[in-house]
Amino acid sequence: MGFFRRGESLHQRLAREAGLDAERPPHDTTPRWAEVGVHGISRAREWDASTLVEAPDLQGDELSFVALPDGTLLVEGQGDAVPLADALEAHLQPPYRAQAARRDDRYWGVAARRIAVIELPADVKGHELELAVNEGEKTLVADGSREFGSIAELESLARARGLDSYVVRARRLDGQQFEVSVSPL
Repeated sequence: MGFFRRGESLHQRLAREAGLDAERPPHDTTPRWAEVGVHGISRAREWDASTLVEAPDLQGDELSFVALPDGTLLVEGQGDAVPLADALEAHLQPPYRAQAARRDDRYWGVAARRIAVIELPADVKGHELELAVNEGEKTLVADGSREFGSIAELESLARARGLDSYVVRARRLDGQQFEVSVSPL
């Protein structure tokens, strides 16, 4: 054996003897961008539909509106929401809540999310309602004040979803029509 030999280097021999493959690292070093530990949990989708609308004649820079199940538009503020609603309804049927913002002189961006709308009896007072039911105990709050009793329509809405403990929030839209959301406890 010669003094200067060209065999494997010491680190290659040690890796081979340890059973490590010298061609790839002992662990996967590629970035894991899709894993929760790296970038967190993705946010829930905020919009069910969004689109760009050419509407140069609309005034203002922002517009919010609600489309009721019968197609009636309730505009919050000043403006004509019809061209924006027409563009949205190619992707989403009422009822929905929408927000629009001017992008430049000609175009508006508009996005909407579905909502649930129910009609409550005429004797229901208040604009903001919250009914909480937990282990049979009911609490009704109307416009920040605790009220006695309950609202049967809100209870039946939650029971139809198979919930025993829940919170139903209702916000008056127009007349006796309320936007509602149901959350389990």
